[in-house]
Amino acid sequence: MKIKTLLMWLISGVLAITLSACNKEPQQIAFEGKTMGTTYHIKYIDDGSVDNLVSPEEVQQQIESLLKMVNNEMSTYQKNSQITEFNNSRQTDVPFSISRDFAIVVEETIRLNKVTDGALDVTVGPLVNLWGFGPDKRLNKEPTAEQIAEKAKSIGIEKISVTLDNRENKNSKGLLVKKDPMLYLDLSSIAKGFGVDKLSEYLEQLGLQHYLVEIGGELRGKGNNLQGKPWRIAIERPELVQGSASQITVPLHNLGMATSGNYRNYFEDEKGNRLSHIIDPKTLRPITHNLASITVFAPSTMTADGLSTGLYVLGAERALEIAERENLAIFLIIRNGEGFDTKMSSAFEKLINQQ
Repeated sequence: MKIKTLLMWLISGVLAITLSACNKEPQQIAFEGKTMGTTYHIKYIDDGSVDNLVSPEEVQQQIESLLKMVNNEMSTYQKNSQITEFNNSRQTDVPFSISRDFAIVVEETIRLNKVTDGALDVTVGPLVNLWGFGPDKRLNKEPTAEQIAEKAKSIGIEKISVTLDNRENKNSKGLLVKKDPMLYLDLSSIAKGFGVDKLSEYLEQLGLQHYLVEIGGELRGKGNNLQGKPWRIAIERPELVQGSASQITVPLHNLGMATSGNYRNYFEDEKGNRLSHIIDPKTLRPITHNLASITVFAPSTMTADGLSTGLYVLGAERALEIAERENLAIFLIIRNGEGFDTKMSSAFEKLINQQ
């Protein structure tokens, strides 16, 4: 799960569509719903430039259908999803047929594993479950070293491979292979971001050029709001006590955004220590550093989503090193005693200077 992002909805959503046939006034359409164990929010501007634009009701119906499809492919919480069937299979070195979208997401996780020096690893699912952050019930005590070692045997991004015949063909299929019978994929670190991109792609297929899409705090914005200004997002400052304060606002110029942190989803050990829900694939344990949150901006929300998890695992210093090396726009909030410090990459500084 990711940190809730404070959205600056500058104009409240309106679904009243009393429009004249000529000189149509721009209208903001907004709706929301539930998906992936969280919520989604959609806003788009109907400025009359798209002929025969489908009704808002039809748009939402199609969005619900697309979200259902993503869940049916990549949700470990659904018993009959493609990923659950793959995880339950004990066959090794046997191609498992998956959807094009599923294959694209797995390809990206393998690429981002390299970008983050191994920190993003979608095969750590058994440990996520063991620590009580997966579909299974949350534990009330820390797992033993023996339990951790047993689960670790089937972990490693090198134990999966994926092929996709034709990335451009939306009807193409992918093939996924596991090299360990107990290997378990968990795409929760990237699936919401992919869902945002999927919905954004649909809105653009309709001809819409001004929209803001959000799923569980992961966002993508394009164009302008009803006031003719870029969509602006406020990054939430996490607090150890209830409440939060807006830290910084950023214009979302055709970008995806994702945030990771541990202040809301955590495991408390027997000594009362707060442990993150995000597992370090090198230590096999929840991370314990002082990085409270990291926000990543990228052309793809899927990429931003995966990067935010991987870089968060590494901590502030290593995250900044990789951000400078890869020219990534990131914003960090770091715990400092009772307060917080903030740091940003050079690419993020350029981003906010464009506003």
